[in-house]
Amino acid sequence: MTTTATTYTAFEALPLGAIKPREWLRDQLRIQADGLTGHLDEHWADVGDDNGWLGGKGESWERGPYYVDGLLPLAYLLEDERLIAKAQRWIEWSLASQREDGSFGPQMKERASGVDKNHDWWPYMIMLKVMTQYAEVSEDTRVVPFMTSFFRYAHKTIENQPLLEWAEARGMEMLLSIHWLHRKTQDAFLLELAEIVAGQTTGWTEVFHDFPFWRKVEQWDLKTHVVNVAMGIKAPGARYELTGDEREKEAVHRGIDSLMTYHGQAHGMFSGDEWLSGTHPSQGVELCAVVEYMFSMEQLTRVFGEGRFGDILEKVAFNALPAAVSGDWMSHQYDQQVNQMMCNVAPRAWSNDADANVFGLEPHFGCCTANMHQGWPKFVSHLWMTDRAGGLAAVSYAPCTVRAEVGAGAQRGAIAEIEVSGNYPFRESVAMSLKLTCPVAFGISLRIPAWCANPTLTVNGERIELEVKDGYATVTRRWESGDRLTLSLPMTVKAVQRNLYAASVERGPLVYALPVQENWQLLAKREKFHDWEIYPGSPWKYGLIAGGEFAVEMSEVPYQPFLAGQSPVRLKTKGQLIRDWRMEGNSAGTPPLHPDAEGQPIADLELVPYGGAKLRIGEFPVIGHPLEPRRLK
Repeated sequence: MTTTATTYTAFEALPLGAIKPREWLRDQLRIQADGLTGHLDEHWADVGDDNGWLGGKGESWERGPYYVDGLLPLAYLLEDERLIAKAQRWIEWSLASQREDGSFGPQMKERASGVDKNHDWWPYMIMLKVMTQYAEVSEDTRVVPFMTSFFRYAHKTIENQPLLEWAEARGMEMLLSIHWLHRKTQDAFLLELAEIVAGQTTGWTEVFHDFPFWRKVEQWDLKTHVVNVAMGIKAPGARYELTGDEREKEAVHRGIDSLMTYHGQAHGMFSGDEWLSGTHPSQGVELCAVVEYMFSMEQLTRVFGEGRFGDILEKVAFNALPAAVSGDWMSHQYDQQVNQMMCNVAPRAWSNDADANVFGLEPHFGCCTANMHQGWPKFVSHLWMTDRAGGLAAVSYAPCTVRAEVGAGAQRGAIAEIEVSGNYPFRESVAMSLKLTCPVAFGISLRIPAWCANPTLTVNGERIELEVKDGYATVTRRWESGDRLTLSLPMTVKAVQRNLYAASVERGPLVYALPVQENWQLLAKREKFHDWEIYPGSPWKYGLIAGGEFAVEMSEVPYQPFLAGQSPVRLKTKGQLIRDWRMEGNSAGTPPLHPDAEGQPIADLELVPYGGAKLRIGEFPVIGHPLEPRRLK
C-alpha cells in the first residue's frame, strides 16, 4: 500500500549544518580542505573549468557531481568561504541549465556500452543529492521547484527511457532524493515516480536475501561490482520507506552477514578490487566502496534506527577511510589491503591494473579521485538524528556540536545545543553538555556499541540505568541548560579469529595493525599532487603469540591522529618473526596456518590504529594456536 515517504523511518536526518565537527574531527576536515578536496579543481582537468557541469566541453558524466557531493558539505561544515564559492559555481550552473521540459545538465554526446548518455540517469542522481544538501544548508528557495520540475520530466519519460546499466544498479540514489522532496511538498506524483524507479532498480532485496556470490568473483557483473554492492545494501531500506515490508529489513541484515562471511575484511568492509574478491587479507577494497558504504550505513540508520548500522559506520570510518588517504590528504589509493607490506606498480591477483595500490592523484581509475571527498563530511552530518518524537539520537560519539529543535506538543520548538567532546574513539569517555532555550522534556537516545559490554551513564553526576533496545538506550526527562551527560564506553582489547586461525586486533571501534616502516619513493611529480610508491623499511612477517596480553598506552591526540608515528593510542604485545610466511604475487601471502617461528626471539610489538599505518599487517598468523578455534585472551 502506498503511503507517505516518511511513514516507515525510525529517525530523520538533521539538515546539513545542524552538526558541526569539533576536536580531531574538525582537524580532519581542515586537512582534507587543505589537500585534495580544497584544490583538486585547480590541478585535475576532470573537475576543472572545462567540466561539462560547469558549461565546458570536458568530462560531463559522474566526476563533476561526485566531486561537489563532497566539496559542498565540507565547505559549509568548515564555513570556508573560499570552498563555498567553489561549490556555488556548480550549483548555479546546474540551476541555470534547466530546460523547459525540466531536464538539466550538460548535453552528453558520448556513448558507453550502447547507452545514450543523454538518457543515462546516473549522473543526475548524484547532482540531485548535492541539491538536497545545498537546499538544507542555504535555504535557497530555487531548489524545490527545480527538483520538482526535473522529477515531473522523469515521471513523463522514465518508462520509455528506463534506468540502464549503472543507473539501474544505483536507482536507490534517485529514490533518496524523491523521498526528500516528497517530505517537503507531499506531491502525490512523487510516490508514483518512486514506485517506478524502485521497480526499475536492480533487485537488491533478492540479491541480499538469498546471497549467491559466496566465492571470489572472476567475471564482471554489475551486481558484484564492489561499489554497486556498497550502494545497493541501502536499496531495501529505500524500498522500506515506501512499503514498510519487513522482508526489506531482513534482506539488509542477511546481506551484511553474507558479505562479511564470504568477503569480509578486518577493517569492517568487504573486499572488492573491482568486484567481490573473498576474504584473503591481501585482496583490495576500493576507496569508492568505502565512502559509499558509509553513506549506506547512514541511510540505513535513518530508516531502521538500529545500532548495528552505526557500529559498522564507525568501524569503516575510523579504519578503512583514513587508511586509503595519505595523512596530508595529498594522495590516495584506489585499493587498500589489510596486509599491505608494499605499495608499488606491480601485478597482483586483482582485476585491477598494476598501479591500483599506489598513493597518488589518480591511481588506476579517477572515480575515487572524484568521489572520496564525501566520506568525512557526510559522516559529520549524520552523527546525530532526530527520533521523530521530539528527541535526538546519537549515531556516533565523534566530537561535534549539534543544534536542533526538540520537544513535542506544546513544548515543540525549543532549541537544544549539545556539545560532544572527549576525542572518541581514541578515548572511551564521552562528555555531552546541553544548552536549551527553555527547560523541555525530550528523549536522548544513545547508541550503545555491540562491542561494549559494560557501558555506564551519569547525568549531572547521577548514575542512570541503561536499557538497551536495538542498540540504543533512551533517556527521557526534563532537561535544562547546563545538564551534563558522561557516557563511559569501556574498550577491551580482543583478538578476533579470522580464516586459518589468523587474528585481527580490535579495541572499541578501532582496528590495530603492526606498522611497517614506510619508505615513500616518488613515482610521478606534478605541480602539487604527486604519485608515490611505498616500500618497507622494517620486517613485516610477525605473528602474534597465542594467549598474549596487550598493554594500552595513551598520548595526546595530535592534529592528525591517523599517522603511525604519532598515534594517540598504542597496544604493546609480543610476537615472533615467521620464517615461512611468503610473498605471493607482490603481496603478503596467506597467513600460515602453522607458522614456523622456531628459534626466533620473542619480540616486543607496538600496534597502532589501522588507519594511520599505510604499510601494515592487520591480520596476523597466531603462533601456538590450538587445533580448535579459539580467540586470543
